[in-house]
Amino acid sequence: MSKKVMIIAGEASGDMYGAKLVEEAHRLDSSVRFFGIGGQAMRDAGVDTLVDSREMAVMGIVEVVAHFGVIYRAFRLMESLLKERHPDLLILIDYPGFNLRLAAKAKAAGVKVLYYITPQVWAWHSSRARKIARLVDYAAVILPFEVPIFEGVGLPVTFVGHPLLDMAVPTMTRGEAQKSFGLDPGRRVVGLFPGSRRREIVSLLPVMLEAAESLRERFGDLQFILPQAPGVERGLLDSFIGSADLDVTVVEGKSYDVIQTCDLIIAASGTVTMEIALFGVPMVIVYKVAPLTYAIGKRLVQVDHVGICNIIAGERVVPELIQHEAEPARIFAETERMLSDTRLYEAVRQKLLGVRARLGQPGAPARVAAIAMKLMAEGN
Repeated sequence: MSKKVMIIAGEASGDMYGAKLVEEAHRLDSSVRFFGIGGQAMRDAGVDTLVDSREMAVMGIVEVVAHFGVIYRAFRLMESLLKERHPDLLILIDYPGFNLRLAAKAKAAGVKVLYYITPQVWAWHSSRARKIARLVDYAAVILPFEVPIFEGVGLPVTFVGHPLLDMAVPTMTRGEAQKSFGLDPGRRVVGLFPGSRRREIVSLLPVMLEAAESLRERFGDLQFILPQAPGVERGLLDSFIGSADLDVTVVEGKSYDVIQTCDLIIAASGTVTMEIALFGVPMVIVYKVAPLTYAIGKRLVQVDHVGICNIIAGERVVPELIQHEAEPARIFAETERMLSDTRLYEAVRQKLLGVRARLGQPGAPARVAAIAMKLMAEGN
């Protein structure tokens, strides 16, 4: 009989990573059947997605509470399927609050667990690493400094490299992208990346646009571009752009082509900041969450930076404007500084390219697929 794998990706980035993993697994064994939680990318890769990850993609304690019903029903469904279908393996991708609880259910059901893109134990209390080691059979990590953390608690672990090294590839040259998007190659481009969640866009796009208006007044050569993330309604973006005194080119999809056209980007904190770093494009990271979420998180998080590129670099390479600091005047000040100072701009660009060099070699999805096949071959 063919092997069965439950795979859980609770947000857009996990959906991308999961799809690539499934594609690589099918290259090794086309008969393996995948089911679980994911989005369109995983469906296209052949996963039977019983819950759409777009319904699960919330961030922050307050936001999770607001979506509790959807998340709870999804959890109960996956819990029941662990018992009914008894998959040969459970693959968890990021999304720790949900996935660690499901790992406990899998452990009780005798199902092996592979965690790909593990919880950020280096950012939270170290006791979480010991909990993961109790619930998980193998960890495939994407940051090199995560290996000794899990080795220290006795969990088998492999540094597989960052999956974005395979995925962050443009489809056009920079010149072709500029022409395709109607950009003037003689003018600098500022990207506005307000995120993929509705709450992020509502919270961040207005302040980004106001800062951009000030930038246009300060620099006469700027033009602005915004990538429309998958699942985001164009009408939502237009409702804010239409009320701004600014011309913004909106491009559906093609985010990597958009990134390479940019000289500087104002970006919501998240996976996209790592994607931008891989291209060596200087940026300003902004983010806002519910006040209660921020207050709790500030007490629990043990790192000095929010942006993963800054964490990997071990220093504040790019500015981070979080919560009350994420306002137009501060965004303008930080972006104006980099656009005005060529030496600062080039120093930031080189440090971001240095971050890329620390992320290993391409091929992460294939390495994880090989680990998954090995775990299934070993049996329970």
